[in-house]
Amino acid sequence: MRKRLFAVLTAVLMALALAPAEAGATGRFDRELRARIAQAQAYADSRPGETGIVLRDRWTGAVYRSPAAGTLIWACSTPKLAMVVDLLLRNDSGAVTLTAEDRDLMHRMLNSSDDAAAHTLWTRYGGEAEFAKRFPSYGMTDMRFTDQHPHHWGWILTTANDLDRLINYVLTRLPRRHRDYIVREMRAVDVNQQWGVWGAGAAARPGNKDGWSDDNDDGSWIMNSVGFVGPHERYTLALMNNTKVIQNGYETGMETTTKISEILFKGYFRG
Repeated sequence: MRKRLFAVLTAVLMALALAPAEAGATGRFDRELRARIAQAQAYADSRPGETGIVLRDRWTGAVYRSPAAGTLIWACSTPKLAMVVDLLLRNDSGAVTLTAEDRDLMHRMLNSSDDAAAHTLWTRYGGEAEFAKRFPSYGMTDMRFTDQHPHHWGWILTTANDLDRLINYVLTRLPRRHRDYIVREMRAVDVNQQWGVWGAGAAARPGNKDGWSDDNDDGSWIMNSVGFVGPHERYTLALMNNTKVIQNGYETGMETTTKISEILFKGYFRG
């Protein structure tokens, strides 16, 4: 009887250990990271506005999703990453032929989040009619346009869940040469994007694509960051922050997103 009970308990524990992580679950993260996640969420809850957080361990499959991970927030410049993915794949298929100028514009979009470069590529290669129909294929299945604003790359409502799926598409689904190119670009961003996921610190070898704007409906700031940290880009982190603060909203959102990443990862990677 005892042996049978032991076998049943063992089977249950193994099933729990191997089960996919549910929304909000931290069970397959190590003890230190679970504590850091709790601290990061408590910090996010103490800050103005709302912050969607999705943290993923690509090696174990563990995922943490904050309560606001599915909240629709303006994407700002984060779709520039999806635009680069789309252009590279369309070039591979022969649908377009990227020029040296196009590739320079792509670099500028990723490096300094250059809006003029994004506008040029968006209009040159089909705008919403072309890009947006494929964005869901890269993980942005929650995204939607609205009639409030012109339909272009910056005015897309999306979620931290979308950005999590997008960065993981980059890291796991793209051809290796494209993946490596984007990883290099995200690890070498200009100073204007060295916040958010970047807060993990140099030892974590972070890379990110940020998006920010004060063009929210009420004049407050949106501060978003998506990227990766750790050896072999083990962890991905998506942060979307609607500050709901008008005065000093940029600084408030930058502090919120950067501190979350710092709490999660600064000092975590040793040796």
